[in-house]
Amino acid sequence: MAGLVFQGTSAMSLDAKGRITVPARHRDALSALCGNQLTLCRHPVGCLMMFPRPAWEAFRDKLLTLPMNADGWRRVFLGSAVDVDIDSAARVLVSPELRAVAGLDKDVLLMGNGRHLELWDPVRYAAHEAQTLATAMPAAIQDFVL
Repeated sequence: MAGLVFQGTSAMSLDAKGRITVPARHRDALSALCGNQLTLCRHPVGCLMMFPRPAWEAFRDKLLTLPMNADGWRRVFLGSAVDVDIDSAARVLVSPELRAVAGLDKDVLLMGNGRHLELWDPVRYAAHEAQTLATAMPAAIQDFVL
């Protein structure tokens, strides 16, 4: 599972307790990869990152090596991090604090972004995507886009 890459988008809803149901297409991989243990934290662009625990630990270890002048950014990630488990009904609880910083209310998007997943408010994501598409494509991507 070391080569696992999360991709695609699932539209879903938070339940009354702030839980999402992990889509079936990710369940087996997450169970095998991390024993259903995840870590959620805020992303600077306004969404939440959802890491399988081993991927979070690798990310966290990199954060811990940063110099002191990166304390503010380290604090953004580590200070917001919450360890969660996928429960027996395939649900993940998103804390009220994290829901608030990401603007998550009822409808959410769960998006694959490589080694982690992201939780987005659909309206916030549409604005983010529009802003991204309005900028020039980075040269690193232009070199391999068909």
